[in-house]
Amino acid sequence: MFIAYAVVGVLLALTLAASSTFMLRRNPAIMSSMQKVEVPDSWLPRLAAVKAAGAIGLVAGLWLAPLGVAAAIGVTLYFIGAVIAHLRVKDYELAPAAVLALLAVAALVLRLAA
Repeated sequence: MFIAYAVVGVLLALTLAASSTFMLRRNPAIMSSMQKVEVPDSWLPRLAAVKAAGAIGLVAGLWLAPLGVAAAIGVTLYFIGAVIAHLRVKDYELAPAAVLALLAVAALVLRLAA
């Protein structure tokens, strides 16, 4: 199970790091999505920091299991919140957020099982 967590955790961490970077650089696709769900611009640096912290926690979770569990829980909650934000404004283009939420749940289950 540890190898499965390592693969899922590292891939999810890379995705979170890229997403965080795109958010900080105000990538047009990210900005469009954030505007659809009515996220204020002032929240973007904080949301990017949360994603970056999740990425770091998932990787650190390879050595420190409790940190990996905490990071996976945090990332899961973040993306459940993202799905809810999309549904709240009736934006049904929520597949990326839903898939990342499922990957975070998988990382959590795998880290607990390892």
